[in-house]
Amino acid sequence: MKDSQIRNSKFEIRNWRGRRIPAAVIRRAKGIKMLVLDVDGILTDGRLVYGPGGHEFTAFHILDGHGITLAIRFGLSLALITGRESEAVAQRARELGILEVHQKALDKLSVFQDLLARSNLAASQVACMGDDLVDLPLLRRAGLAVTVPDAVEEIRAAAHYVTSRPGGQGAVREAIELLLKAQAHWPAVMERYRR
Repeated sequence: MKDSQIRNSKFEIRNWRGRRIPAAVIRRAKGIKMLVLDVDGILTDGRLVYGPGGHEFTAFHILDGHGITLAIRFGLSLALITGRESEAVAQRARELGILEVHQKALDKLSVFQDLLARSNLAASQVACMGDDLVDLPLLRRAGLAVTVPDAVEEIRAAAHYVTSRPGGQGAVREAIELLLKAQAHWPAVMERYRR
């Protein structure tokens, strides 16, 4: 589909603030088969909260969880690649059905390249979502690089798309809706809720 057709048709996609998503981003989103997510600052708001005895508390947004469930239902593969390790992340991934969970990934690029090889995917078929400098090598190679508004400047500059929602507050859901709409799955998503 040409840019003019995307702009002037029912395929026009808007973000959560009602702004039109550029045709070039939609084109990239159409070919995505896998979404790779950082955790801190993407699935969470990036804050670390410690309780008594050093117990770490992690909050995940329910909108992101539902978005991940929708993505998996419509055939998108999901992977988490994070530099930290947290039992809360492992538990949330199990709840959501995310099979590829890579914690303590000090070299995210090596993990990403191994994931591509095992999944038989080209980098152009993968969307990556990150917010800090350690995510930059992945975003530079991804077919669709996505970040959040509070990401560091270099990441925002490298991203094809910056969500309107911040990390840990629905940004992942927004990115997933973009993918599902670009791939024409959104009418089927909505059909389930029109009963």
